[in-house]
Amino acid sequence: MDQSWFGCVVPGDLLYDVDRDVWVRRLENGDVECGMTDVAQTRCGRFVSVSWKHPGRQVKQGRPMAVIESAKWVGPFPAPLSGQITADNRLAFEDDVAIANRDPYGAGWLIRLRPSDYEGESGHLVDAATAFEHYKKLIEQNDIRCFRCEE
Repeated sequence: MDQSWFGCVVPGDLLYDVDRDVWVRRLENGDVECGMTDVAQTRCGRFVSVSWKHPGRQVKQGRPMAVIESAKWVGPFPAPLSGQITADNRLAFEDDVAIANRDPYGAGWLIRLRPSDYEGESGHLVDAATAFEHYKKLIEQNDIRCFRCEE
């Protein structure tokens, strides 16, 4: 079940790396789809550009899979798990650079990754209820109000 607080949504069907503000969706083939949380996209503001690591590239947990430039911030989009990048959402972002601001948990996904050790590295990923409690405190402490960019 999805939960929200001051407009910030935490979908119930995902896992979260709350320290890195990354959501994770396990796919049927064992890959994971990753994106920026609603709180994170709000804090960074409207996306301006994304520099992508190419599919086939190996990444270590915590290392950048992409670099995001937004209206307020430039920084890495970190890997929640080690593995090989299998796909990026480059074409969608070329069409609409603010797609993650509009739909952070759907069309605004960033990277698909084939984890090299999901069982060994996924212990820090939390369920939606735990993530919601984390983000609720963060939202209140920092007076965050989530929004979606308009067309």
